[in-house]
Amino acid sequence: MLASVTGQLTTAIGNHGVYAVFVLMAIDAVFPVASEVVMLYAGALASGAFAGEHVVLFGKTIPYGFWSFVVMVLAGTLGYTVGAIGGWAIGDYGGRPYLDRHGRWLHLSPPQLEKAERWFDRWDDKAVFLGRIVPIARSFISIPAGVFRMRLHPYVWLTLAGSTIWCLMFAGAGYALGDNYERFDKALRYVDYLVVVAIVALVVVWVVRRRRRVSG
Repeated sequence: MLASVTGQLTTAIGNHGVYAVFVLMAIDAVFPVASEVVMLYAGALASGAFAGEHVVLFGKTIPYGFWSFVVMVLAGTLGYTVGAIGGWAIGDYGGRPYLDRHGRWLHLSPPQLEKAERWFDRWDDKAVFLGRIVPIARSFISIPAGVFRMRLHPYVWLTLAGSTIWCLMFAGAGYALGDNYERFDKALRYVDYLVVVAIVALVVVWVVRRRRRVSG
């Protein structure tokens, strides 16, 4: 399943390039869509790793190398920032009552919102910057920032800074992999299978223990 999702993401980027990176990263600011894979592939594409695939912006083909890399990083950074502003707006205008009613559709259950609140209590405004460079937490910062009435101006700049670091890091790794990306991707898919097996095993253990408690 994870390998299929990864394949769909890379196919979207291969077909739509810069625009797919922008849209996927915008979504990732609110819903997790494996931004690591998105930017890895974007960096590899910028390096010229895939025959017949080019970085195209407004109908113009960008030469492989530095400028293609810059365009992909900007697409990821700006896309994520736009999505993050949208998430902030949902939280700011909807407030906590809205999340209490509809949070499950936004992957923000009451316990998750409480964790986010503790995160903001501990780090204050820095919670946004740190949240942008911490895996998983990245997608669960935007809406709570609006709920907790963080000011938009510092929110945007901290998001821009954190997402720039994130995009540079993963796009840079993809660029460095270059022609070796295909082999890396195949190895990564085996890891995906192991993760699925581990998750299934944990679910089975949890179900067995729960049944024992009920019967006991």
